[in-house]
Amino acid sequence: MPWLQLTLPVSQSEHPRFESALEDAGALSVTLADADAETPDEEAIFEPGVGETPLWQQMVLTALFEGDTDAEWLLSELNTLDGALDWSRSQLEIVEDQDWERAWLDQFQPMRFGQRTWIVPWNHDLPVEALVDDAAVVRLDPGLAFGSGTHPTTALCLQWLDGLADAGQLHDIDVLDFGCGSGILALAALKLGAKHAVGIDNDPQAIIATQDNAERNGLADHIDVYLPGDAPTRTYPVVVANILASALDQLAETISAHVAPGGVLAMSGILKGQEDELLIRYAPWFEGLHIAQQEDWVRISGRRRG
Repeated sequence: MPWLQLTLPVSQSEHPRFESALEDAGALSVTLADADAETPDEEAIFEPGVGETPLWQQMVLTALFEGDTDAEWLLSELNTLDGALDWSRSQLEIVEDQDWERAWLDQFQPMRFGQRTWIVPWNHDLPVEALVDDAAVVRLDPGLAFGSGTHPTTALCLQWLDGLADAGQLHDIDVLDFGCGSGILALAALKLGAKHAVGIDNDPQAIIATQDNAERNGLADHIDVYLPGDAPTRTYPVVVANILASALDQLAETISAHVAPGGVLAMSGILKGQEDELLIRYAPWFEGLHIAQQEDWVRISGRRRG
């Protein structure tokens, strides 16, 4: 079934009004992407939750309507709903229905992180370089939650885990993936030698996606996934948290309490410029805090004070 797609650039301050008018006009979905990103679909991973502020100052807003919606009527209705907004930049086109997730996965290629870690789409052959005994291969289908390794924040965390494994620090231990999404980091840790992994996420779809990806990789017996209120109260020698900087700030005590004395933590989802406040925030619990950067994104890692 075809859809009528409306696309227009919006600013951070105006986007709530645009979105409200579009929904009142009958939009079936409204999504946001970074107007400056080279790959807007990937940047849209970081679209904020309800009540949160988007990361981007300039955005591209896309709305889908039923295919038989009249374009002229729609623009007239939007001007009636909020005539103070500039709807003249709207681009309208008919798009054919498709399996959007499958179409995205068709563009997702095998990727290597560090020495041994490979993230490979479920429907793709292994590259020759990954056909070695010590390769840690995660077969991934993001399912209903994001996290494919293509974004710098995920890449930074995968590289960190690969480095821990290279130093023998992942062997036969338990790992916590705080904000697990697709489960990519927890599954990579298991493939790199961890004994057991726990994933925590506040999105029920992430729980489903992580469990599904664990089954695809034959790791269902080695991982438990929880909503925050259901997670066990315990500590882990390795914790990774790839979430937004605002959440890392708000949950600092909770995240730190999950790291065992002498254990290590890696945090990402941090834009360049946000790291200084987080360094101060986590300093009471961690020593040796270290920054790594890829493109405009930052990873902070450190060791829990003993």
